[in-house]
Amino acid sequence: MLLAQNAFTKALRAGEKQIGLWISLANNFAAEVVAPAGYDWALIDMEHSPNDYFSVLGQLQAFSSYSTVPIVRVEWNDAVAVKRLLDLGAPGLLFPMIQTVEEAQRAVAATRYSPHGLRGVSGSTRATKFGRVQDYTARIQEETAVLLQVETRAAVEQAEAIAQVDGVSGIFFGPGDIAADIGKLGKPIDPEVWDLIKPVAERLIEQGVPVGTLVLDPTFAAELLAEGFAFVACGTDTGLLAKGSDQLLSQVQGALQ
Repeated sequence: MLLAQNAFTKALRAGEKQIGLWISLANNFAAEVVAPAGYDWALIDMEHSPNDYFSVLGQLQAFSSYSTVPIVRVEWNDAVAVKRLLDLGAPGLLFPMIQTVEEAQRAVAATRYSPHGLRGVSGSTRATKFGRVQDYTARIQEETAVLLQVETRAAVEQAEAIAQVDGVSGIFFGPGDIAADIGKLGKPIDPEVWDLIKPVAERLIEQGVPVGTLVLDPTFAAELLAEGFAFVACGTDTGLLAKGSDQLLSQVQGALQ
């Protein structure tokens, strides 16, 4: 048995636009509801949701029958957490709050086996189909998506250097935290935030580096993709549920008046 190709990593290398959805409900049944929708990728969030390893496992299993590639945002740039998620079979990881080249190097090293990194070796894991994937150690490095999130002004200013670290698959801009860092807390779409992000993103795109983000405005998401962003999440499962339930109640209440 051979290792399956990672469609998300392949698409980034080919310059194909990837539309994503944020997954925060921390539940395999909820993940299975959105899995058939046809998003290119989905972000299973461990940083700002109540996910643990078992809930992530269930969500990975829910997505496994569909074309959407699940990427996991690890809680922190921690080699132990990375090892466990990769052994669970996560096709890619998003590392939050990467500030420096050194932190980027540490993130990449956590995804690589020795002598190129420090990931521990275990033969019988879900990632290897419990020892059945013959070429896993030879090919997993090229198949795993390693995405690094820049979330402050200082990190944005270092983004080009961070992107040059060998093994980085893409740079993800976090507008919510960038907004907070520049005094625009709660205003991720503020023009000042994007005046900071866009020039750096444009330079990265010119250099062939895939760039991504999360925005909750579908029109703006489409604009970013049209401008060269490679992977953009355009909503969250929690947001869809909240807005949908609010709208339904409002419609019924309005019809009664």
